[in-house]
Amino acid sequence: MPQHSTPRDLRDIEISLADLRGRSARMAPHWAVPPVAAGAPVPPSLIHGVVVSPASARLVGAMSPYGD
Repeated sequence: MPQHSTPRDLRDIEISLADLRGRSARMAPHWAVPPVAAGAPVPPSLIHGVVVSPASARLVGAMSPYGD
């Protein structure tokens, strides 16, 4: 497996947050993702064979809702 390295002089360059944001904004068009059609929701009656351990269920149950 090839190893990737960065020349020492490039690692020592300090860049401001504004510069980083500007560079990222210029690169954003290169990372465009084609739209993907969303799948239709599956009714719970069609979901079979899902097994969740009691510990995992407690962990998820104790979590706060996302975004709160």
